[in-house]
Amino acid sequence: MKKKAVVILSGGLDSSTLSYHLASEGYDLICVSFDYGQKHIKELQSAAFIAKELNAPHHIINLSFMHQFLQQSSLVNPDLANPKQEYARENMLVTVVPNRNTMMLSLAWTIACAQNAEILAFGPHKGDNYVYADCRPDYFLAMNLSLRLGTIDSRHEDLNLSAPFLNWSKTDIIRRGAELKVPFAKTWSCYDGLEEHCGVCGTCRQRKEAFIAANITDPTNYRE
Repeated sequence: MKKKAVVILSGGLDSSTLSYHLASEGYDLICVSFDYGQKHIKELQSAAFIAKELNAPHHIINLSFMHQFLQQSSLVNPDLANPKQEYARENMLVTVVPNRNTMMLSLAWTIACAQNAEILAFGPHKGDNYVYADCRPDYFLAMNLSLRLGTIDSRHEDLNLSAPFLNWSKTDIIRRGAELKVPFAKTWSCYDGLEEHCGVCGTCRQRKEAFIAANITDPTNYRE
């Protein structure tokens, strides 16, 4: 019987590569995405495409009611512009959605328990550590402990939170994705709700720079 993994799949480059990475390691995947009212809802189309390519079931959890509580984040509030500078802490703080990963991981952990999965996986990398508190190693360790402590059940005693890219750079992830033939052109990074990547927001800049550093052709269509 194959191993089973629940993976949080945003449709971005990192989580898409993570999904291919887990599939290459022999896991049957259950892909979970979230609608929390983000402006870049287009990412969910990318998530659906990746899940289909991997022949994995894909579930979109509707948290759009949270939109009203998350207006301090430029990822949600249409009146707040996403930063157009480099991907750095001082520039990206306005994009923070408080406890976003905690919301997602708590729900996805329940799914992982119900599906008797071996792991629940998500895709933070070390480039996120400076910006997002819920992408840091100490958060990962504490969250794994918290989720496990909340599941005192022998049926799920081997279930763990997994973040294989936690100490990887974006460049490392792109190199791994290239090895796995991840369809990078179908992934979505831009925080603006456009039909193409804007090319100038922090996440687009980071994406461009990582492809250059990896010496791999970037197939993304950018407006700028």
